[in-house]
Amino acid sequence: MGPARWDDDEGALVEHAFRQASFSMSVFDTEQRYVRLNDVACEVMGLGEDVLRGHPFPYGLPEDVDQLGTLRALRDVAATGKATHYESFTRAPSGIREHAWNLELWPIRDASGEVCAVGMAGFDSSEQHWARQRLAVLDEAAVRIGMSLDLGRTAQELAELVVPRFADFASVDLLEAVMHGEEPATGPLDATVVLRRAAHMSTQQGTPEAVIGLGATDAYPPYSPAARALHSGQAVLSGSGDPDFDRWIAGVPARAEKLRGVVVTSLMAVPLMARGTTLGVAVLLRSRPDAFNQDDFLLARELASRAAVCVDNARRYTRERITALALQKSLLPHGPTRQSAADVACRYLPADSRAGIGGDWFDIIPLSGARVGLVVGDVVGHGIQASATMGRLRTAVQTLADVDLPPDELLAHLDDLVLRLGGGDEDDADSDTGETGETGATCLYAVYDPVSRTLAAASAGHPPPVVVLPDGTTEVLQLSAGPVLGVGGLPFEATERVLPEGSLIALFSDGLVESYGAGHDPDLGITRLRQVLADQEASLESCCDRVLTTLLPEDPRDDVALVLARTRALDADHVRVWDLPSDVTVVADARRLAAEQLDAWGLVEAGFVTELVVSELVTNAIRYGADPIQLRLIYDRTLICEVSDGSSTSPHLRRARIFDEGGRGLLLVAQLTTRWGTRHAANGKTIWTEQALEPGTAALVEASEPGTAP
Repeated sequence: MGPARWDDDEGALVEHAFRQASFSMSVFDTEQRYVRLNDVACEVMGLGEDVLRGHPFPYGLPEDVDQLGTLRALRDVAATGKATHYESFTRAPSGIREHAWNLELWPIRDASGEVCAVGMAGFDSSEQHWARQRLAVLDEAAVRIGMSLDLGRTAQELAELVVPRFADFASVDLLEAVMHGEEPATGPLDATVVLRRAAHMSTQQGTPEAVIGLGATDAYPPYSPAARALHSGQAVLSGSGDPDFDRWIAGVPARAEKLRGVVVTSLMAVPLMARGTTLGVAVLLRSRPDAFNQDDFLLARELASRAAVCVDNARRYTRERITALALQKSLLPHGPTRQSAADVACRYLPADSRAGIGGDWFDIIPLSGARVGLVVGDVVGHGIQASATMGRLRTAVQTLADVDLPPDELLAHLDDLVLRLGGGDEDDADSDTGETGETGATCLYAVYDPVSRTLAAASAGHPPPVVVLPDGTTEVLQLSAGPVLGVGGLPFEATERVLPEGSLIALFSDGLVESYGAGHDPDLGITRLRQVLADQEASLESCCDRVLTTLLPEDPRDDVALVLARTRALDADHVRVWDLPSDVTVVADARRLAAEQLDAWGLVEAGFVTELVVSELVTNAIRYGADPIQLRLIYDRTLICEVSDGSSTSPHLRRARIFDEGGRGLLLVAQLTTRWGTRHAANGKTIWTEQALEPGTAALVEASEPGTAP
């Protein structure tokens, strides 16, 4: 039998074509009542044509299915007689999964040309729609995830991306080691996994699905979806009805209570893996009717892969930051330094920025003669390298200060060290650019002497200190502007200033004053600092806090170091000075003068050692030194004995042989005293020793006000 011919029955052919079309076709009258529906349209609606015919649209559609846009399009075509195209995203009345629809609507005219009906053809473009959505999500992930190097923020960015467009609830849990920037260890496959909640997000206010709070830990048994995903390295699909899922939910009463009455349509646990390391797991949950499908599965894996790289970058940054902080903290002073030249309070505030930890540092260095060295410095750059360089410079400053170099000479030696650290020797310098290495730093070094009440300071490219006098007058100490450390070849100059007792000295790094004001003008910051310091408080600690609160924004962009020192003074009741002639017969007189003074101070028990020290040092000054010779005793936290002469030659310890008649005196002095050393001046040197005092006697000195006899 040959093929059927439709020449005599074109109407039947058209009817068959309408009925058997592979897409939805419907006809409505001008009142939007159903007139005709083909088989696909009836299948989409879930109702037969005989049921729908004569009823106005949207009859047959559930209340939760959007219909206003389609109804408006039908009315517009009937009213204007113009064809239109309309796109909607809704589920089919007969299905549970949302669909994308492309609707073509056109007017149907009668013989007179009047619009008598509206035709509508519906094309299910869900696959293309979801493909575009997946690409859009991936594109957005590249922009939104990893905007910061903060672990919690990166995890939250992933949760915010997938909720609500992809999941109704999402959580990101990370291994404990990852939260501390460490490399996570691999555990046995049958072990319970402990994870810390880094982020979660829900379509419902208050995130009612979350069993634990942000930052809290939870234990996931090996059969739970999260643990299975971590152990296998593969995404796990689960949900209500899965025995392992139901067992996991029921295993924790709090979790079971949270999800009571909630049907988890689908749950997906996706491991966060980057560079061969498993960092944590993202759990995506749906309570909406449509479960995750294979395309969702692939999208989740791709999102997790991208997010994992960002999480790992944040982990590595966290590790470097924690290491740099620990290094920097270990290099900064710990606790108050025992000295009586000044009352001191210090603050160090690391910046919280992408640049990482900086190289700011400060130090309080006890010096001979009851003096104190005050240091503030700043290494150019951030990170571990800056912290390491800072540590080397701080150690160098302590070493140079220990040999009692004056501020200008100390900075000159420090400048040479920075040149060597940066490879800035003349032979290595770039002859074209003149660059002398990449390491640069600023430093301010000041020495305060409570006996002479003199502050000597020198700067290497660092902001000068602010001084507040007892009457509230403030000034910026005028220092000769020295070059930044690492330039080389330029001199440093020291400035001396006599300060009344009770003066306040403020040393700081540029991060303190450059953060103030909208324009970050350091001059404006220094002006404001002077205003804050002028209102002196009894406590230096509270003054430090007030300075930081006033001058710094909530998130400083640079490290800040601050040192406040209120000066004290040692007057004649604590210091005795004798000028001695260059004659060996005066040694006995020197011993007698020292003994009498110790008796006046109530330090008779220190007399034997002190007389021996005075005898040895004065004898050496007369024999090997030069005029003028001076003996000075200082009653401070320790008993200090100093002998000065006009020679620059330093003594040194040596081990005397058995039959030597001398050479044992200085060795004996070193063994009987707590410390001893030499400091040089422009016109000679001073040999000094320190002796520990009895606890009760030292406490008496500490409790006594400066200028009051003990």
